[in-house]
Amino acid sequence: MSEDDGFRAILEQVERQRGLSLRSYKDRCLRRRLAVRMRARGLQSFSDYAALLGRAPEEYDLLIAALAINVTKFFRNPESYRALRERVAVPLWARGGPVRIWSAGCASGEEPYSIALLFHDVSGHRGTAVRARVRIDATDLDPGALEELRRAEYAPPAVEEVPPLLLERYFTPGPKHRLDPQVAACVRPALHDLTRDPPPDPPYDLVVCRNVVIYFDRPLQERLFDAFASALVPDGFLMLGKVETLFGPARQRLVLEEPRERLYRRSA
Repeated sequence: MSEDDGFRAILEQVERQRGLSLRSYKDRCLRRRLAVRMRARGLQSFSDYAALLGRAPEEYDLLIAALAINVTKFFRNPESYRALRERVAVPLWARGGPVRIWSAGCASGEEPYSIALLFHDVSGHRGTAVRARVRIDATDLDPGALEELRRAEYAPPAVEEVPPLLLERYFTPGPKHRLDPQVAACVRPALHDLTRDPPPDPPYDLVVCRNVVIYFDRPLQERLFDAFASALVPDGFLMLGKVETLFGPARQRLVLEEPRERLYRRSA
């Protein structure tokens, strides 16, 4: 079996056994992340790794975790959260009524919990007042990452960008910092595959998908951007990662509000 045949065999096995289609991921990204698992297993070829998957099904979970892009921390890129606070959280809270948010590709929860903290900070309330109005759908394809989200306990490096007052008020310190359950209750985790599943429960006032779509090919990026736009209410917001660029038909529906922070607003 050639290396290309072995590579394709892995993609087919993952789709057949776990229902995860990898065909829209960038080829270079896939090969790099497969190499991580191959090195961990002491294997040199894609064909050998495909054979391993056939006899060691537990490896699928480790592979999916390696394919998920889980580099994250609370308030990663603080300037992006300042834009979210002033341009999105403040006016949404002042408007009254429910606030619906989707954190797509949420990894272990630092992003959706950071957004929940923003609303607690903006509202000046602690407890059920924010939970009653704010719901954040947090989705990812990695079950292990979602379990970490549900535990809501984070090592010190993950919380080093949290503003000091929020850290003091909403975290219990220890070997791992425990997030206040009232903040965690705003977040609703769910297993979700962006490459094939529709938005979980639209419409949304805000969709955040940062540093995820860059790993997909151009056709899938365009499809996702259009799906995000369709999932927003009129005048709803989309935030992408700093290195991501909006492509395709969605450019006709989304107005760039904050160029440096990749914050877009859906036209009414």
